[in-house]
Amino acid sequence: MAKTQWDFGELFPAEATRKVFSVAELTGQIRQLLEKHIGQVWVSGEVTNLRAQSSGHIYFTLKDANAQVACVLFRGENVPHRELIADGQKILVQGGLTVYEVRGQYQIIVRAVELQGTGALQVQFEKLKQKLAAEGLFAPERKRPLPRYPQRIGLVTSPTGAAIRDVLHVIQRRNPSLEIILIPCRVQGDGAAKEIAGAIRLLNEFNLQTLTGGLQLILITRGGGSLEDLWAFNEEIVARAIFESDLPVVSAVGHEIDFTISDFVADVRAATPSAAAEIITEDIFSSGRFLSQCSERMGQLFRQRLADKQFLLEHQIDRLGRAHPRRKFQTWRQQLDDLQDDLSRCLKQRTRHSRVVLQNLSERLHRLRPSLSLKLRRDRLRQMERRLNALGPEQVLGRGYSITMDAVSGKVLRDAAKIKAGQKLKTRLKTGEIISEAKK
Repeated sequence: MAKTQWDFGELFPAEATRKVFSVAELTGQIRQLLEKHIGQVWVSGEVTNLRAQSSGHIYFTLKDANAQVACVLFRGENVPHRELIADGQKILVQGGLTVYEVRGQYQIIVRAVELQGTGALQVQFEKLKQKLAAEGLFAPERKRPLPRYPQRIGLVTSPTGAAIRDVLHVIQRRNPSLEIILIPCRVQGDGAAKEIAGAIRLLNEFNLQTLTGGLQLILITRGGGSLEDLWAFNEEIVARAIFESDLPVVSAVGHEIDFTISDFVADVRAATPSAAAEIITEDIFSSGRFLSQCSERMGQLFRQRLADKQFLLEHQIDRLGRAHPRRKFQTWRQQLDDLQDDLSRCLKQRTRHSRVVLQNLSERLHRLRPSLSLKLRRDRLRQMERRLNALGPEQVLGRGYSITMDAVSGKVLRDAAKIKAGQKLKTRLKTGEIISEAKK
């Protein structure tokens, strides 16, 4: 029977001949065995229990579903991407298998690290981004403005994805006359990047071959997803196709937080497919809204201008009226009336003054002839008596008039409207009085 590598008879001999190891000796022999028979290894797993010491050394555990192994990355090791190592990150490490004798724990001394999964893609993304940026593919000065009023655009996307529905919905609402040339292609998976680049080149060829009414721009788009889902738009072949395009390119890949290489190379980056459609149709949409408001605005301006002209016309008419000869003639007539009034007033004042002078002279004359004055006064007195008698109530009653009074208060009644039905009345005649009652 063949002898196996591990002969327990040799490890555990009879008591008389057995050799007893100290812990340090045993651990040292195990370390030598591991370093000699296993040595350098490549191991993949998920990082956990990451611990970065102030000394610069990094300690972590590499695990899978069934086991785990301790790892240490010393500060002096020149390992790229060591700053990207994090808990939960899947990595591939290369290093020497050994034993940390103080703890009796086997571990890997890491000398190389490669990121796997999303981390690896992120590293690849950063490398390509730096490369293309150094070549000037992202330079702002090479970015071209989009046409303000595009009539026909090229669309590169999946014909069954959500992105094309969003784009068509926005364009139908904002500019339904915009023509779209769709180049269907895959936007995810192996070969998708090649199809996207080919679609961009095909649209440029179509634009050159079209004699009239060519394309004004190209929109490449897809909906959101993980980094792996969007990776086709991070391929160098797509970046080169966008850079070489004669037509301006709008890139709308993923959601607002997603950035791809195509976003950096494109002339315009939109946060979402819907946002890209709004950017493309913004000028024509704004112009349409402006034109729809023009009629109302023109009406407002016309009414305002008419009101201004009406005010100016009325002002000029008023000025003309003030300057018209008839107005001056009317003014002269008014002045003539004023002068006539002044003359009449002066004559009246002069007459009153003359009468006063005459009266004064007459009084002086009477004072100089008392008999004549007395006779004049007597004549005047008799004349006044006759007038007084003629105006007296007895004379008025004698001519057939009567005086009606309230029977109670004796107040003379002058207004029939103020007499109430049933009121007692007393009527005075030339001879006697009559007591009566108002019926109506």
